[in-house]
Amino acid sequence: MEKIVIITGGSKGLGHGIAEEYHKNGYRVISIARTKLKKEYAVEQYQCDLSDSIQIEKTIKEIFSHLNSENTSILTLFNNAGNLGTVNTLENIEPIDISYTIQINLTAPLILSSQFIKLSKEFNCKKKIINISSGAAINPYESWTMYCASKAGLDMMTKVISKEQKELKNGVKIVSVYPGIVDTDMQELARNTPKDNFKSVQRFIDFYEHGDLSTPKQVAEQIYQLDVSGELKNGRILDVRNV
Repeated sequence: MEKIVIITGGSKGLGHGIAEEYHKNGYRVISIARTKLKKEYAVEQYQCDLSDSIQIEKTIKEIFSHLNSENTSILTLFNNAGNLGTVNTLENIEPIDISYTIQINLTAPLILSSQFIKLSKEFNCKKKIINISSGAAINPYESWTMYCASKAGLDMMTKVISKEQKELKNGVKIVSVYPGIVDTDMQELARNTPKDNFKSVQRFIDFYEHGDLSTPKQVAEQIYQLDVSGELKNGRILDVRNV
């Protein structure tokens, strides 16, 4: 029987760490990302622009066409891909940039979750959606309007879907996970933003200089252990640093 993980943004950062951790533990890992890794990579890769709703639907349907419901014991979707967007106060951000960031951070996970639930109805196995959210969902940062709003939306999506699915015979469990402060491109972008655009920039510089950043590998290991231990219960929103 196969244990399967489908993950967005599995080619770099935390997504890459999660992909490697699950693969190491015997999972079949399928990555959906805008770019494919050129080097040898142990997971299946589907190239998809997550800002394109039609591409998303086409890609997830293609993936499911290669899955066997009779031979699957665990099926998990990680909505991991995220975009910090333009770091500035909202009136200084172009409409197209606002739209793009919301599409990546919220619309894409909504579409993927919708399709995952629909396409997995015949899978009589453990089914789960794990949303990689952020403390920014509950802590407002100036100049992060789209990121904070989209992560708050992701958490509310988790709450609603958990209610919709919990009464179903073979429903999908769903959780939101805050990974903490991870050493990724997003952190680098935050600390390299001019102070005029981002008042909290020094805080992020301090995280880096004081060695407060976790590696993607460390956080991926935490998430995997929470998953297999049963901590990721339906509807739960948790910070890996507080478990």
